Amino acid sequence: MLDNIKNYFHYLAVSHNFITVAIELVLIGCVVYSVMRFLRGTGGEKLFRGIVFVLLLFGIVGLFSRQFSLELDRIEWVFQYILGAVLVVAVIAFQPELRRGLMQLGGTEFSRSSAPEMQRVIEQVVDTCQTLSKKQVGCLIAFERSVGLSTYIDEGTPLDARVTIDLLHTIFWPGTPLHDMGVVIRNGQIAAASVQFPLAEHGEYDRLLGSRHRSAIGLSKESDAVVVVVSEETGRIGIAVGGKFTGYLTIDQLHAALMTHLVSESSNVGRESNRSSIKEGV
Repeated sequence: MLDNIKNYFHYLAVSHNFITVAIELVLIGCVVYSVMRFLRGTGGEKLFRGIVFVLLLFGIVGLFSRQFSLELDRIEWVFQYILGAVLVVAVIAFQPELRRGLMQLGGTEFSRSSAPEMQRVIEQVVDTCQTLSKKQVGCLIAFERSVGLSTYIDEGTPLDARVTIDLLHTIFWPGTPLHDMGVVIRNGQIAAASVQFPLAEHGEYDRLLGSRHRSAIGLSKESDAVVVVVSEETGRIGIAVGGKFTGYLTIDQLHAALMTHLVSESSNVGRESNRSSIKEGV
């Protein structure tokens, strides 16, 4: 057996160009790493790992079977058809991730508001979340980025209004006509309220997450939107980006996360200086 293994590696060294093999392995590794990074923190991450493991296992078994004449005919027969089956499973199972990736790939860079204006909008949203969190009033706010949210906006109530604390309080206060569902902010303006976001499946995330949290995760999976949520039951603040949910945020952490995702690094200055300068202009 040991001699067979040595002969096999000698065969690989003679019949294959080392540089070519190295380049192929690096490219394959980059693709797998990029996919894993894209899926990290989502429900598809474990499934993708499982698919990669199964493919590697069948590949190794088939390789050794042919090299050492092990006559594993049934395993080789299964391996011939497993690639097609995996492709079908991947298209079905990764439908949200594929759609989001293709939309980001084909989308154009979203029209940012000016940095000072976006910082002002962030301040209004953060202060709103702080107040609603203390009073345990739920809210759901999505920032549109490169992937358009017109499909969801069209089903809501159009506003096209300036983002202010008073308006957000009015929208989300219990009993008002628009308090249910979410708000979409586009280019620094409230594009629509009472917008229904797609729900993430229960099985992919903590079953304790409520409908607002699942809506935040669902929209962030379908698009590249940044979605902020305040729990009505606990008053806790969370944020969803790229299908990944981060909860238990403090006000400062929420502010820092929004600045990171919505404002360029050159404009990402300290919060205190932002708040003082912005509030002077409000």
